[in-house]
Amino acid sequence: MKKLTPGGMKLLKAFHLLFAAMWICGAAALMLGHHVAAPETGDELYMKLRMLQLIDDWIIIPGANGCLLTGVVYGAWTNWGFFKRRWLAVKWALTVLQILFGTFFLGAWLNGNVELADRLRDAAFADARFVHDARMTGGWGLAQMSVLLLYIVISVYKPGKKPGRCGRHALAQPRPRP
Repeated sequence: MKKLTPGGMKLLKAFHLLFAAMWICGAAALMLGHHVAAPETGDELYMKLRMLQLIDDWIIIPGANGCLLTGVVYGAWTNWGFFKRRWLAVKWALTVLQILFGTFFLGAWLNGNVELADRLRDAAFADARFVHDARMTGGWGLAQMSVLLLYIVISVYKPGKKPGRCGRHALAQPRPRP
C-alpha cells in the first residue's frame, strides 16, 4: 500500500493532535463541570447536564472518533502499522475500549440523566436511578480521563521501544574523527 509523503505525515500528525486535544480537553471540561458545578434547583441541574451533554456530543465524540480515524490512517498509510510495536497495540486496544465504554455506558448515563433532569427537575436530586447514573458518570469519567492522560505518557515515552539511530544512545556515542 502506498505510504504518505512527509507533508502528508505532518498534516496527519496535526489532525491527530487536534483530535486528541479535543478528546482530552473535552473530558477534562466534562469532569470539571460534573464535579465542581453544584446546582441548587432542578432547572440549574438540567442546564448543567445539558451543557455536559453538548461538550460530549460536540467535542469529546468528534475528538475520539477523529483519533480513531487518524489512527487508522497512521496504521494503513505509514510505516507505523497497527501492531508493529507493543505501545501502539496498547493504544489501539485502549482506544477501542474507551470508545465502546463511552458510547454504551458513559454516554447512556449522561443522556439518561439529561432526560431525567428535564422531566423530574427538583425531584431528580432524590431519584435513585439519577443518583446512580451520576455517580457512575463521575467515577468512570475520571477513570476514562486517567486513561486519556496515560496516552500522553505512552506516546511520549513509547515503552519497549528500542533506541535507534535517532534514539538517546545515538546522541551519547562519540563521533569518529576524520
